[in-house]
Amino acid sequence: MAWGRKKSGGRKEPQFGLAAALSELRLSPQDRVPSGDDKPKKSSAKRKPENDDDEPPRERKPRAGRSGAKRRSKSRGGFRIGRLFYWGAVLGLWAAIAIVGVIIWVGAHLPAIQSLAIPKRPPTIQIVGLDGSVLASRGEMAGANVSLRDLPPYLPKAFIAIEDRRFYSHYGVDPIGIARAAVTNVMHRGVSQGGSTLTQQLAKNLFLTQERTIARKLQEVELAIWLERKHSKSEILELYLNRVYFGSGAYGVEAAAQRYFGKSAKNVTIAEAAMLAGLVKSPSRLAPNRNPEGAEARAQIVLAAMADAKFITDAQAQASIGHPSYNVKPVGAGTVNYVADWIGEVLDDLVGQIEQSIVVETTIDPKLQSVAEASIIDELAAKSVKFNVTQGALVAMTPDGAVRAMVGGRNYAESQYNRAVTAKRQPGSAFKPFVYLTAIEAGLTPETIRQDSPVDIKGWRPENYTHEYFGSVTLTQALSMSLNTVAVRLGIEVGAKSVVRTAHRLGISSKLDANASIALGTSEVSVIELVGAFAPFANGGLGVSPHVVTKIRTNEGKVLYARQPDQLSQVIEPRHVAMMNTMMQETLLSGTARKAELPGWMAAGKTGTSQDFRDAWFIGYTANLVTGVWLGNDDNSPTKKATGGGLPVEVWTRFMRSAHQGVPVANLPKSQAGGGGLLSNLFPASQVNAPPQPSYQPSAQAPVPLAPIPSGGGYRQPPTRTSAPPPNPSARPEAAAGLDGWLMDRVFGGNR
Repeated sequence: MAWGRKKSGGRKEPQFGLAAALSELRLSPQDRVPSGDDKPKKSSAKRKPENDDDEPPRERKPRAGRSGAKRRSKSRGGFRIGRLFYWGAVLGLWAAIAIVGVIIWVGAHLPAIQSLAIPKRPPTIQIVGLDGSVLASRGEMAGANVSLRDLPPYLPKAFIAIEDRRFYSHYGVDPIGIARAAVTNVMHRGVSQGGSTLTQQLAKNLFLTQERTIARKLQEVELAIWLERKHSKSEILELYLNRVYFGSGAYGVEAAAQRYFGKSAKNVTIAEAAMLAGLVKSPSRLAPNRNPEGAEARAQIVLAAMADAKFITDAQAQASIGHPSYNVKPVGAGTVNYVADWIGEVLDDLVGQIEQSIVVETTIDPKLQSVAEASIIDELAAKSVKFNVTQGALVAMTPDGAVRAMVGGRNYAESQYNRAVTAKRQPGSAFKPFVYLTAIEAGLTPETIRQDSPVDIKGWRPENYTHEYFGSVTLTQALSMSLNTVAVRLGIEVGAKSVVRTAHRLGISSKLDANASIALGTSEVSVIELVGAFAPFANGGLGVSPHVVTKIRTNEGKVLYARQPDQLSQVIEPRHVAMMNTMMQETLLSGTARKAELPGWMAAGKTGTSQDFRDAWFIGYTANLVTGVWLGNDDNSPTKKATGGGLPVEVWTRFMRSAHQGVPVANLPKSQAGGGGLLSNLFPASQVNAPPQPSYQPSAQAPVPLAPIPSGGGYRQPPTRTSAPPPNPSARPEAAAGLDGWLMDRVFGGNR
């Protein structure tokens, strides 16, 4: 029987043994790892349905079950958490390294911690008046140190309540406070709250500057931590209260209490303590003597914070808010600060570098200083607009040169420029006494006749104020009437260089130009040197040095400087002093300063008005005081015809009347009086040297050649108006000098 074949696509041979087993290990396409070439390529053709007759149907991949999905989700979540933990650890490590690096860098820019110590308080300069009262203070620390136990308990608690509520629980830096301040500032879109602790503020005040940088803030943090380790909380709080700034130049609670309330910090009330604590936020803006409303509003916030912290009861807070017991000292123009600045300029010459707190005793009379300040300020307030005068200065000194009052300007807060010491202005006719004294020393007398008529000096034609001339006049009349032509003629007659030497001999230290116009006061001088140069007329002819400091001592009482009595020398012969006083007394009786009335006192002086009415002066004196007043403008602009016989005389009279109340009357020196009299009363015999023989001799020698006349040949120095009559040329000099002033009143209509 033959085997039949099955018709098929091919013959399948039977497999036996190993070959059969290997054939079953073939990999299907699904078991292969796909390579890059095996990835399916996208086709732009539309995909055919799976049941297309030209393609075999695709083999579908079985879907994973629900349990498989959960396993994969858990594995992925764990992977993410692990990676997050890993990178967090890496970033934390780097952050720690960065923080350590910053700390090292900041520490490297600080002094060695071992060398840090609480710095000494900078020296305080306390300036006291003639009666021992404090006039002003200079230096960064104006108040004395006060112990924490000596203060009322609510005073330090006020600072803790408003500045650092967690003071006793942190270690120099308060992270909670910083976070709270940051949130508050973000919500208010600005800096409305600070996060610095009291310790940080103290570190900044002791060791650092006030610059607002990250580096400074980091240094502040390190130093605050160091302070907390070095000192107790009580020590830190005491240091803080004695070093913090309270505005108006006051450092420390003691200085602030004295400055604002006129009392010690040991005696402040709860309301005053709250006001002091409130100042720390913005001392310049909230100073109660400048902004009482702002200071009061801030104090109420502090009182509420104290009540909230249970430092005071609600009843105490309400009582202090409803009925505050403030006694704030008002802030004024503070013209005594001109004196303080002047003293500061001479201290280095007297005691050298100041390394400890000192007390400077002065010749200033606080009562006279107040009167001088009011006289200048009130007169300018009433008439500055009318006469276009914006500034003034006043210096009053005793005949031996001790300054009793000085006003260097209208308001120290607005301008610290001292017009009494630093500024130099043309004195105008107030310089003429030096011309007349030179003439007297050359042999002329108050009754000597000179011509008041037009004069021409190489094209320069000085004129009198009214363009009128009175012919023959005595020197007394010419000086009291302030006639320019006579002064110029006298200057040429005695020589300009002689006039300059006379002025320098009497105390003028400024450079003076020896030309014909010197007779009209065209060279600039300061108020204090002009007043000092008039002092010899009041004391009998002795030269003086204006001074204000009598003693400098430490707080412990050690004397560093004591002014020795000056060995005064005779710079004017007494008989010449008597002649000058006779002539200048007439200025107040019938001349340009008739408004300068001082009942019961013999007074003399001279007015001055510079070119174009730029400066108005009056220097007047008694045997008690020599006082000079200047009024004008800082920019040297002309006034509206303000003359020396007007505003300056009014200021002078108001001041001198008050200064002479209750003072025994004394006459000006009129004769040598045998070497005694007023001279022996004013100065000890040891201070007065024997009068030297004058080096000048009356002669008819030719005048010293003149220096060139300043440019501006049309210069006209206007004398002030006078009431002295034009002399009768036919009358004797004695009779002419005694005529009353009725005609001058008719001509001028009043005083200038």
